[in-house]
Amino acid sequence: MTTADRDRTALAGARLVLPGGVVEGGRLTVDGERIAAVGSGAGGGDSEPGDLDLTGYTVVPGFVDLHVHGGGGASYTSGIAEEALLAARTHLEHGTTTTVASTVTGEIDEVARQAHVLSELVEDGVLAGIHFEGPFISPGRCGAHRPDLLRDPDPALVRKLVDAARGHARMVTLAPELPGGLDSVRMLADLGVIAAVGHTDSDYATTLEAIEAGATVATHLFNAMPGIAHRAPGPIVALLEDERVTVELINDGVHLHPSVLDLAYGTAGAQRVALITDAMGAAGMGDGLYPLGPLQVEVKDGVARLVEGGAIAGSTLTLDVAFKRSVTVNGLSLNQTVESLSATPARLLGLSDSIGSLESGKLADLVVVDSESYDLVAVMRRGRWVLGGERFRPVKAD
Repeated sequence: MTTADRDRTALAGARLVLPGGVVEGGRLTVDGERIAAVGSGAGGGDSEPGDLDLTGYTVVPGFVDLHVHGGGGASYTSGIAEEALLAARTHLEHGTTTTVASTVTGEIDEVARQAHVLSELVEDGVLAGIHFEGPFISPGRCGAHRPDLLRDPDPALVRKLVDAARGHARMVTLAPELPGGLDSVRMLADLGVIAAVGHTDSDYATTLEAIEAGATVATHLFNAMPGIAHRAPGPIVALLEDERVTVELINDGVHLHPSVLDLAYGTAGAQRVALITDAMGAAGMGDGLYPLGPLQVEVKDGVARLVEGGAIAGSTLTLDVAFKRSVTVNGLSLNQTVESLSATPARLLGLSDSIGSLESGKLADLVVVDSESYDLVAVMRRGRWVLGGERFRPVKAD
């Protein structure tokens, strides 16, 4: 057996969720880090002796999380590389093969230091970029961000954080109604960094201005922003109705009622919804006390809240749970769910040529779930099993 043979793996008998629809009993071949063939025909169909038997399982592309603060008891805001590696590994084992690490509000110099550490992990291929959430947000909608550390989005300060990321800043969340907000949106758009509207008291008209200035994402839509009123539609309506905007949603059963998530899908469609975790360090862990930046969080019954004040403080969600909820609770199709967990965020990040769907030539980032329960079974990243690969047995010759 040659080295090339050892690096080539074929998965047979699985349900494959492909961009064009669902294929039952399909075959997917991995060669090195990439998908070599997929589907039926052209080397993708009928199983052969030696193929791994995935009958009874469903294969979907690896999940892409645009907004996550930590996991496994570790936080991206610690500024410690080992903690960031643990957080990334925790979410990887739950199917997130591409992660954008999110910071929280802190002193500008401290957040810049965190960005320096995280940028090294981007360069090592562990992370896909950095998302700055705060400190450029509304005091009235700060949620789990320390109010005394908030700052107006002065373009010079925003640029300082972007520069600290050494070219790896992917997104900045800000409140466009604050002084400097719209100018910062324009600057971010010019720099090729995603400007996201979030933690905001913006009205409908100002939100439209932000979109025209270049804002393309709604940070956890519905949460930390004014609700919809019949004479004051606010930011939610503006963000939902514009086809240029991708809306983040947290499908953990805590942040959004299922009917609200259904409303967003009915308005924006899966191609404009990115399911995120907004997870903090307790993701993948149990109840207890955890840090979130400079704040302390108590997790009880899986719900994270600030020790002081009781505001919801991110989530303990992992994307495999969001996948299962989307299909079993919300009744979304497999293709809709995969679109929002993989294809849409990959496209937003400009990475759809290499990740986000099961297609020949793309990186072999795969998630395997049970076809009946939709529970996670195995994860592959760049052609290597991260979790669960040992359970699959080769197809035997007749």
